[in-house]
Amino acid sequence: MGVVYEGNFPDPFVLRIEDERVGEGAHYYAYATNGTLGNVQLLASEDLSTWREVGDAMPALASWVIPGRTWAPEVLPWPDGRYAMYYTAHCRATDRQAVGVALADSPEGPFVDDTDGPLLDQDNGGSIDASPFVDGDGTTYLLWKNDGNAIGVDTWIYLQQLAGPRSLVGKVVELIKQDVPWEGNLVEGPFLWPRDGRYYLFYSANAFDRPEYGEGYAVADSPLGPFIKAAENPILAGGTEVAGPGHASMTTLEGRTWLAYHAWQPGKVKEPPGRQFWIDEVVWEDGRPTVARE
Repeated sequence: MGVVYEGNFPDPFVLRIEDERVGEGAHYYAYATNGTLGNVQLLASEDLSTWREVGDAMPALASWVIPGRTWAPEVLPWPDGRYAMYYTAHCRATDRQAVGVALADSPEGPFVDDTDGPLLDQDNGGSIDASPFVDGDGTTYLLWKNDGNAIGVDTWIYLQQLAGPRSLVGKVVELIKQDVPWEGNLVEGPFLWPRDGRYYLFYSANAFDRPEYGEGYAVADSPLGPFIKAAENPILAGGTEVAGPGHASMTTLEGRTWLAYHAWQPGKVKEPPGRQFWIDEVVWEDGRPTVARE
């Protein structure tokens, strides 16, 4: 597919739903970091290739949030019919990035966070890039990253069980951190994908505004790990025509697997068109995913 939205659409997350409240069949919603469409940019599609602008999925921010740094939203439908958005924003009280939760009755919002503080705000740099995951037995987890690179310490991808949309229970598990050269000084943007009885932890590494930014993965037999990073990482990297591909999410269409991510034109990460929205197929061979980028 390649570029599916020409505008600046960083950190895209694609939600596939089949909900009679929004029509028959599968529908896709793409959420992204703040931009021209609002605090949480929102697009919609029926086929992953053609997207329409919906607008701002969270037009009003929580009282604890300083506007302007609302990042990396991901949405999970809960059994009670509500949709929970896990997002990153700048916390007034601590002056660092933190993870909040906003709720809505529709995937198009409006999502509302009426709490007086974030769900996660760690001392080791803050908390960002939350990603919910539902295992086959119904157990729900939240993954996230401490923003350690903001203060010069290690970055970890963490996992903890969710007892409800806004409640975490049990032990916090450290999954992976930056420890190989291509990753630079950070890992971020995690999501879990189950396949053939194994769990694939996809993540981005290196700085988002560097050409070396890319996407890798690690594999385990349990969501709790231990995860082993793939020797062939990164599986998605920049080249002469595109730079900094990453902060991905995954979805399905007609039995095929697709990776949604952002990438930018070399030299233009902080000028128009910025980080554009890409989708390409993921091909699986002998348990290894590769991105068939157009």
